[in-house]
Amino acid sequence: MYLMSLRNAIYFTQVCHGTTTNNHRQFARATNKQQTTNNKQQTMKIVFFGTPQFAVASLQRLLKEPKFEVIAIVTQPDKPRGRGKKLIPSPVKQVALEHQLPIWQPSKIKKDSTTIQKLKQTAADVFVVVAYGQILSAEILALPKFGCINVHGSILPQYRGAAPIQWSLYNGDQETGITTMLMDKGMDTGAMLLKAFTPIGLLENALELGTRLSTMGAELIVETLLKLQEGKIEPVAQDSSQATYAKLIEKSDYTLDWTSSAFALHNQIRAFHPNCSASFRGKTLKVLATIPLGEVYWSDLPPELKILEQQSDKLSALSGSPGEVISIVKKIGFIVQTGDGMLLLREVQLAGKRPQLAWDFVNGMRLELGEIIENG
Repeated sequence: MYLMSLRNAIYFTQVCHGTTTNNHRQFARATNKQQTTNNKQQTMKIVFFGTPQFAVASLQRLLKEPKFEVIAIVTQPDKPRGRGKKLIPSPVKQVALEHQLPIWQPSKIKKDSTTIQKLKQTAADVFVVVAYGQILSAEILALPKFGCINVHGSILPQYRGAAPIQWSLYNGDQETGITTMLMDKGMDTGAMLLKAFTPIGLLENALELGTRLSTMGAELIVETLLKLQEGKIEPVAQDSSQATYAKLIEKSDYTLDWTSSAFALHNQIRAFHPNCSASFRGKTLKVLATIPLGEVYWSDLPPELKILEQQSDKLSALSGSPGEVISIVKKIGFIVQTGDGMLLLREVQLAGKRPQLAWDFVNGMRLELGEIIENG
């Protein structure tokens, strides 16, 4: 059964019993030194590395905290977008501009001697890294007193890599969270600092879950840094034997195959929202929101969809070939047979059209029972 009531995140600190590394020694020296100056509570100077919307909440939260001073921003270069290929700044840069912060945008930070020199001159206490998008060199990692602290969108060592939120949804996980980590030269292999947990709702997609995790990450990075200031945190080495990896998302991951199970298709669609597609009457049909049908899911449906449970006996008698429209549910959408189970489509987007509710699609296209939604 899926956990639909999204309880408050649980935070906890772990004590490290792992092998001491150079990063740990640097961290320990800084922490010991900080303990001797706790009475003064000096402002912690921060350089923030981040690029997408996921990083914005952490930056905004740090800017509001009186014990911190964000002294510079490092983000990816502006990228051309739209038909006119106009250069658009990253979401993090837009916030930095609003606060008139210094902004550095190296295309390859590891080889950019000018940016590295600027970072050295900041004499920052810590670099905070949230979805920056480039790998930092050992030279950069060693610069700040407390090291580089990363906000990662999973419970490490699970889902190291580029797309932890998407692959957690794809795999049908019922729980995820945020980990703050002391970065090292590996890919998300550094020692862990704090973790926060949250259940995943059955109907949550990557955008919605990412928004929640972004907010959680913002609170967790503040808690992490405050504990650093107080000398009340110890790194915990990751158990690499338990590690899993979140690979880069490829275009082929968006292709829907109706011979898959309803639950697998539902997870694929919400994980890679809004990009998963099938084919209808020779045109690309993006599938944006779905519900797998069956007794195991009824308790997780919102009140407006409880009518589906009331029709469970009728629905269980339906059958068809994978991809076949086997039922139309008034004012809600239409049901497609899969390789295992039934999938209700709630929101779709036909090529050249705007996203629309599946019920509107039914009426506009005069969808008929027995029609086939082809694989993508």
